[in-house]
Amino acid sequence: MNISILTVGKLKEKYLKQGIGEYVKRLGPYAKVAIAEVPDEKAPDQLSDAEVEEVKRVEGEKLLAKINSDTYVIALAIQGKQMTSEQLAKKIDELATYGKSKIAFVIGGSHGLSDAVLQRADMHLSFSKMTFPHQLMRLILVEQVYRAFKINRGEPYHK
Repeated sequence: MNISILTVGKLKEKYLKQGIGEYVKRLGPYAKVAIAEVPDEKAPDQLSDAEVEEVKRVEGEKLLAKINSDTYVIALAIQGKQMTSEQLAKKIDELATYGKSKIAFVIGGSHGLSDAVLQRADMHLSFSKMTFPHQLMRLILVEQVYRAFKINRGEPYHK
């Protein structure tokens, strides 16, 4: 299985890079994992609604350019479906069973995802009604993907 994590912005925090690296390494026996970053749009702190939409549109175009037509896309969005770890594991297993061996998880920038990305997505997934920094979401996501593979294989999860 090929798992892509597409994100907006460069990850700078060393501790997050180390954590993500650890889970990507642990995922090695189960799936090929690639993380692709697209640059965030430079913008002032105070933006009008129209400017926010423009930032999301430009970032969205960059994200969409990295998604192949045969990829199953899961957009991380607050308004998405909430799942347990077991439900996410079942979803990943179902995708693999039905020939969807390419999955892309998409994490937007600080303003979220564009309408175009949300429309391209096959599924919208929410990890919580809370808002998390998009950099931290990468670590949470890759840990949950690892957990899903462990669940699907019936293997114990080592914390």
